[in-house]
This record gives sequence, structure tokens and C-alpha cells, in this order.
Amino acid sequence: MAQVGYYTEDGLQKMRVELNQLETIERKKCTQAVAEARDKGDLSENAEYDAAREAQGLLEVKIAKLKEVLANARLVDETQLDLSKVSILTTVKIKNTKNNATMQYTLVAENEADLKSGKISVDSPIGKGLLGKRVGDKADVTVPAGVITFEVMEISL
Repeated sequence: MAQVGYYTEDGLQKMRVELNQLETIERKKCTQAVAEARDKGDLSENAEYDAAREAQGLLEVKIAKLKEVLANARLVDETQLDLSKVSILTTVKIKNTKNNATMQYTLVAENEADLKSGKISVDSPIGKGLLGKRVGDKADVTVPAGVITFEVMEISL
């Protein structure tokens, strides 16, 4: 059974646009490349044909995965979020208890994560460590460099 994912309206829209692009434009390009390679002669020794067929197969896998994600996607209603604890779509301000550095992240679904804009995945080590925490709680997060303890300073939308 596929895993249910929780997304923003913007995140769902981006996935729908990508799926449409793959199905309408990229699929036609792949089919055309296969047909052109097929016209070049003997298929048993045609590396261009093999490469085009492989690219077509990879595209179809990508389309199928995206369709599965969309089929199991759930839209998160931001008006129903409980701001007393960290959850998906909440913005959390945290402090590293070792060096007192503060950071602010919004927890989002895996494919909406963008560290440059302060969005981290709920499936990331920090995201997992913060889920369910309340203001004042401490979260021990295991990262490649070891264990870092964060204190939840603020939770907002």
C-alpha cells in the first residue's frame, strides 16, 4: 500500500503541472526519438534505439510514480492545524542548545522541501525529531555529525 502524503495546495499544483508536462510533451518526445531510431536500420545493433527505449521506460516509471503520489496525496487545511505542537506546514523556530544558534523552518512534504527557502521535509532527521514537540520542548536529533539538541522556541503558520 502506498504511503499517504500531506501537501499544500501549491505543492499539489506543482505536481499536477509536472505530470501534465511529462504526459503531453516529454512522452511525445520519447516516442518520436524511438521512431527516429527505429528508422535507422537493424534494431539488434542499434544503440540509439536501445537508449531511446530506455529513456522512454524511465519516463513511464516517473509518470507512474507521480500518479501514485497524487492519488495518495491529501490536502492539508491550514485553518485546522494545531499550533500547540509541531506538525506539517507549521513554521518552527528552534535554538541549538550547544551554540545558541537559532533557525526557522517550515515542515513540508518531501517533494516540497527547499532548504534555501527554509522548507524542510517532515521525513528529514530534523523534521522527524521536531514533530509533535511543543514550545519549550527539547528534541535530540541524530545527524551525520552526531546528536544535536534543539529547543523549540516558537510555533506558527
